[in-house]
Amino acid sequence: VGFQKILTLTYVDKLIDDVHKEFRDKYRNEFQQKGTLGLLNGTFDFQDDFMRLLRDAEESSKVRAPTVMKTFEQSLKSQKTVKCMIETRGEKPKEKTKNKKNKGSKKEGTEAVAAPGKASAGDKQPSGVGDREELTKDEILQKNREEFFKRHMKAGEKSSKSPKPEAQKEKGKKPRVWDLGNSNTKVLDYSNSATNGSVEAGPVEEFDPEIALGDRNREPGRLYDLEYESDDEAEEEKVVQNPSKPSAKKGGLGGMFGMLKGLVGSKSLTREDMDPVLEKMKDHLIAKNVAAEIAVQLCESVAKKLEGKVMGTFTTVTSTVKQALQEALVQILQPQRRVDVLRDVMDAQRHRRPYVVTFCGVNGVGKSTNLAKISFWLIENGFSVLIAACDTFRAGAVEQLRTHTRRLNALHPPESHGGRSMVQLYEKGYGKDAAGIAMEAISYARNQGFDVVLVDTAGRMQDNAPLMTALAKLIAVNAPDLVLFVGEALVGNEAVDQLVKFNKALADHSMAQTPRLIDGIVLTKFDTIDDKVGAAISMTYITSKPIVFVGTGQTYCDLRSLNAKAVVAALMKA
Repeated sequence: VGFQKILTLTYVDKLIDDVHKEFRDKYRNEFQQKGTLGLLNGTFDFQDDFMRLLRDAEESSKVRAPTVMKTFEQSLKSQKTVKCMIETRGEKPKEKTKNKKNKGSKKEGTEAVAAPGKASAGDKQPSGVGDREELTKDEILQKNREEFFKRHMKAGEKSSKSPKPEAQKEKGKKPRVWDLGNSNTKVLDYSNSATNGSVEAGPVEEFDPEIALGDRNREPGRLYDLEYESDDEAEEEKVVQNPSKPSAKKGGLGGMFGMLKGLVGSKSLTREDMDPVLEKMKDHLIAKNVAAEIAVQLCESVAKKLEGKVMGTFTTVTSTVKQALQEALVQILQPQRRVDVLRDVMDAQRHRRPYVVTFCGVNGVGKSTNLAKISFWLIENGFSVLIAACDTFRAGAVEQLRTHTRRLNALHPPESHGGRSMVQLYEKGYGKDAAGIAMEAISYARNQGFDVVLVDTAGRMQDNAPLMTALAKLIAVNAPDLVLFVGEALVGNEAVDQLVKFNKALADHSMAQTPRLIDGIVLTKFDTIDDKVGAAISMTYITSKPIVFVGTGQTYCDLRSLNAKAVVAALMKA
């Protein structure tokens, strides 16, 4: 029973059934009288009966003869002759009529008319078979081939003459109509000069505003701070006055500082005291998506700041280093120059000119999407926006901005703003010079009285020299008020490389003595990283520029301002 795969016993199932029945029938009365206790305490003499059943089972298995595979002569296939394998012309149509009866009632009338002809062909069958018996096998095969080709040729002629249903005439793919999209789509033809360069507000689109806005209880026009809900960390363990007695508790600050609770008395800190804590701190920062180079520099700056500092009696090396790191991170995230977009837009209004913002960055980070979010935020603050479609390379870039324009006009219709369209799109299609389109858009905005111009550029890798030259040309020629680098929060070491090379390209390809560099950062996809917020540290550390906007979701309201303390709290979480 235990080794059926090794030793094949065919009688095991039968033996178990026989033993079960024999034991049950022999001791049935005893079970009923004594019950369960009698079954557990009783003794049963079943050895002889079991051996008898085992011998019977073994004998019965020996009596059975092993199954032998059939020979070819015993199979049904050997009884078939060449004559019965040959399909005659009289039999084939009969089989077709049987199959066609199941396909529909429309063909029954035509098959009924053709039935007499098929029957007459079947009458000629014996003579045809007799002729075939006189032929050799090669001749029979040759005739079968000829008849096969003739039948298929006739079938092809019949199918070509038969009328095709109307549904089959329309070939090719049909354009998909999305539920939330506009069904009246136009052909994407930009060769007509009437459409190129036109400023289209687009038809008003009706859709559910809940999908585009998300939270309906928000305050219109307000840019909320980034929030981070973290579990309250356990309080740092209390340190006794005796410096020689080390702390036994290890989980006070979690995995980052739990094992580094060495105490020092009233003495100055040395590099040897801080090295274990700083090494652990560096690994923690890298795990939180801070670029490795930045993490090393941060730890070095903290070590230089604390070296030689006199420690208090009730403080630990860990708590002192952690506090210094938090202060350094908050200082990094709060640069000296703060970008206040609304203030700058109002200042440009007083000078009767549009405020120009240029978005740049690598491919796929969300430039167009976050441009639409910023447009919505500006509209809710009462400013009119002109979007310049300067991404003339990526397929669908203009259509994406046109869709956002329609949605924004549906959320803020002209009727609510004195008949004025609050957002318009300036585009010239694809394959044109981006710098020229931006210049014309700014001139149009100045003439039409727009408050803000948002310039969307094509995504480009930082290593692509021709594209970086074109971006530097666009910024140098149009001199925007604000150059925003759009980067995603998912990057680690790549953030350093992107920002350094973007700034370097803008400096190298600029004609001015003081080249125009990146002024601020838009950090996107922040809702996808949980507490791995190191990209914010890396980007601000490299450029010393502020993070102006943070994208946190899929709706127009998912735009936040950076809260340095919330980011640092997430970064220091164990």
